[in-house]
Amino acid sequence: MDIFARITGVKYTPLLCSKLKSFSYKDFDATLSDKATFILQIDPNKQIALSCWVSPKRTRSYPYSRVYDTLSFSGKKATIIPILKDEGKQGDRDFLQWDTISLMSLLGVYVIISYYVDASKSTRYRHKITGQKFNSEHIMSEIDRLMSYQSDALHWNITQVEGIGEIGSQALDAYSTISEKLSVEMHSWESAERRIGILREGQAEFKALSRDLARQAQARESVTTQPKEFVTGIKGKLTIKNYLGGNYYLTCDEVEIHGEEIYLIEAKHTNKAELPSLGDIKDGLVKMILFTNLEHLNIDETNYNPVPILKLTTGEDFNLNSVSRSQADRLTTLKQEAETNGFRILINDEFFV
Repeated sequence: MDIFARITGVKYTPLLCSKLKSFSYKDFDATLSDKATFILQIDPNKQIALSCWVSPKRTRSYPYSRVYDTLSFSGKKATIIPILKDEGKQGDRDFLQWDTISLMSLLGVYVIISYYVDASKSTRYRHKITGQKFNSEHIMSEIDRLMSYQSDALHWNITQVEGIGEIGSQALDAYSTISEKLSVEMHSWESAERRIGILREGQAEFKALSRDLARQAQARESVTTQPKEFVTGIKGKLTIKNYLGGNYYLTCDEVEIHGEEIYLIEAKHTNKAELPSLGDIKDGLVKMILFTNLEHLNIDETNYNPVPILKLTTGEDFNLNSVSRSQADRLTTLKQEAETNGFRILINDEFFV
């Protein structure tokens, strides 16, 4: 099912954000290696909320969950994303895509595009690396620039894209050094250089490449069920056009049409007799931020009213009336977030909100 919609602005109140710890600017390097999300105390009067992606791929290690945790911070929010991550010939290699940056712009999150400069050799695979470390000096210099930057996230993120070719070259040089140092063979340099070369050609080419790959991923996901999904309905391809002039090519885990309403369902699943993990739930909430702000939704030129639904499914022995105290508290806050922002929650086969 092909669904089209627009977003002209984002209004959302997150309530399930974890409390972020503050760390001193002088301890930034150690904090970056240890914490996924935190508040950096620049000086007594300056703070910034930071989240860190371990890969540019959006389906690895809950990056949306990390970004979500910074959204309740009243000051500047930034997320650090590697332009590429190469785990060696026996591992994965992922590249940053335009739609990731565009989504962060939509959420008001400043992006710092950086790269890895060090790693350790895997003990299990000859040509695989692990424990990759960012270039913290580069990130600190970008944070210094960002703290005095007066424009919004969109304009900052565009300037990040303008410098993406140089960052890509530095990333490839760093991986060449890592490869030689650890005697680990990496993925094809030629194909990586071609990708970086396309990024060098500018923002329009970067958009075109990323959107083509996003369309391909959207097509794959529209017919694929992930292990953390338990779906019973039809998958939908959702193309969102925003006020920034960009398109998002997303998927809905399930789509149901009920008269003039269309249920847009994001599904999170666990085989255990408990709720899906907090990371899974927060990942789903980022989709709710988008779905609750959709306008002019249509299928084959027929308009529908979107009903965003976060669907949580569990193992057979789950009993909502006997969840742990921590899960009960989580559900209470989640219910309040749903009621505040206008989405519904489905637990197994029953609506919780």
